[in-house]
Amino acid sequence: MKKNFARAVAAALLASAATGPMVAAPASAQIGGIVHDPRNYSQNILTAARTLEQINNQIKQLQNQATSLLNEARNLQSLPVSTLGELQAQVDQTRQLLSEAEGIAYDVTDIRKGFEQRYKGTAFSGTAAELVANADARWKDSVGAFEDAMKVQAGIVSNMGGTRTSIGTIVGASQSATGALQAAQAGNQLLAIQSQQIADLSAVLSAQGRAQMLDAARAAAAEADGRERFRRFRKGN
Repeated sequence: MKKNFARAVAAALLASAATGPMVAAPASAQIGGIVHDPRNYSQNILTAARTLEQINNQIKQLQNQATSLLNEARNLQSLPVSTLGELQAQVDQTRQLLSEAEGIAYDVTDIRKGFEQRYKGTAFSGTAAELVANADARWKDSVGAFEDAMKVQAGIVSNMGGTRTSIGTIVGASQSATGALQAAQAGNQLLAIQSQQIADLSAVLSAQGRAQMLDAARAAAAEADGRERFRRFRKGN
């Protein structure tokens, strides 16, 4: 009897579920006296995840900005070595050697005056003693110019050791450069060394050219002096 009654109740419940209105599942449940809302809970988890992602993105941006600032700081660091003083000293030495030139030196006024006195027409119109004195002065000009050229050459040769040291210092510094400014400054100093070498070469060419021109002028003046002496000799006879 009990089994038959239970079966009847179960059948009635199934029939009622099949024919009766659908009832929505509860949106919340009470567990241990606390109301739990699954939809609210899921929404909170999604919000927390999005907030965490935004925080991570902000941290990455700050890291990128810090890296950029470090790179800019490296790019603004100055090169720790400089060879400017050594280069200026070498240039000053070469200029000093050029300024020691005697006789007809590197001055337009002195050149004009010297040639008027010893190499041109009026230099051959004086007395025999004056002709001899002018010839002697021209010889001294030529010998002095060759001596000056050799001094300049010797000075530039002595500069080569310092130039080699400067190049080694700058190349070593450029290889360990940490930023764009250091690399640019190293390049500028290497260009300065090259400019100094070009200046030395110009000084050598100037000294050699001076010596050659004075020697050529001496030869031309000697020829003119010989003609004048021969003319006077014939006239005296």
